[in-house]
Amino acid sequence: MKQNLELLMEMLAALPDPVFVLSESGKYVALIGGHDARYYHDGSHLVNFSLHDVLPKERADWFLQEIQQTISEGRLRTVEYALGARDVKGLELAEGPDEEIWFEGRIQPLRKPVKGERAVVWVARNITERYKMQMQLKILSEQDELTGAFNRRKLMEALEERFAEYQRYHHPLSLIIFDLDRFKGVNDKFGHIAGDKVLLTITNLCQKQLRQQDLLCRHGGEEFAVLLPNTNLVDAVQLAERLRKTVAGYDFKQELGESYSISISAGVSTLHSEDKIESLMKRADDGLYQAKNSGRNCVISRPS
Repeated sequence: MKQNLELLMEMLAALPDPVFVLSESGKYVALIGGHDARYYHDGSHLVNFSLHDVLPKERADWFLQEIQQTISEGRLRTVEYALGARDVKGLELAEGPDEEIWFEGRIQPLRKPVKGERAVVWVARNITERYKMQMQLKILSEQDELTGAFNRRKLMEALEERFAEYQRYHHPLSLIIFDLDRFKGVNDKFGHIAGDKVLLTITNLCQKQLRQQDLLCRHGGEEFAVLLPNTNLVDAVQLAERLRKTVAGYDFKQELGESYSISISAGVSTLHSEDKIESLMKRADDGLYQAKNSGRNCVISRPS
C-alpha cells in the first residue's frame, strides 16, 4: 500500500503540466507537476497563499470568477489566458520563460470539499506556440499581401465592431475612401512591378499621417479606405487633405526611375444615428466619384 502511494505521488509529480488545487475562496491548496523550466515557472511557493495575495486584483478576480463558475456549473470548463512571471509575486527572478505565457486552463470541480471548502483542479497547459501561430495566421488573413495594409475583410470586421460601439456609446466614426488618379497610366508606362512599388510607398506615406487607432485598408486595386474612430467629419476632412497633399508632394523618382507626381481623390463621410454601414460606405464612395468628376486631386465630403 505504501509503495503504491509512493508510486502514485511520483507519477503525479512527473506530470508535464502544472496541476493546481484551488479553493472556492481562491486559495492555492496544492500544486503538482509542471517542473520543466523551459515551459513553466516553479509555483510551489504559492501554496497556502490566495489569488489576491500574489496577483493584481483584476487578474485575481478573473481567476476567482472562473473557479466559482466551474463549481456552480459542476462540469469541466476550458479557458485561455496569458500570464507572465512579472504578474505573480515571487516569480520575478524565478527560473523559467522570460516572455508572457499563454495557457489553456482545464478546470474541473472536485466532488468532495478540500479543507472545508469546495475546490477545483486547474490544469495549466502552455499553448504559447500555438497561440503565436494562430495570431500569425489571423494577421495574414487580415493583411494585404502587397502593401502590408489591412484588407477589405479586416475593414468590414472593424466597421461592424465600430458600428456596434457607436450604437452603444455614440462615439463619432468617419470613413475616407480614396484612390490614385490615373494609376493605369503608371502601370502602362512603367510596368506593374513599378506600380506595386508606388502602392507600397503610398501606403507607407499614409500610415505616417495616421494615429495608432486609425485603420488603413487596401480596398481593392488602387483604392484605399481609412476608418477613423472617434473622429468627426471636420477632422476627417482635414486628415484626408493631409493625405492628399502628402501624396501630391512626393516625387516617385526612386520607385519609377524618373521624376513623377501622383495625386489621389477622396470621399469622406461620417456615421449618423439612422445610418447603416452600407450608407456610410456609399456616401464616402459617392464623394470619391464626385472628386473624380471634379477634376481629381481633391477631397469631397458627403455629410448626408
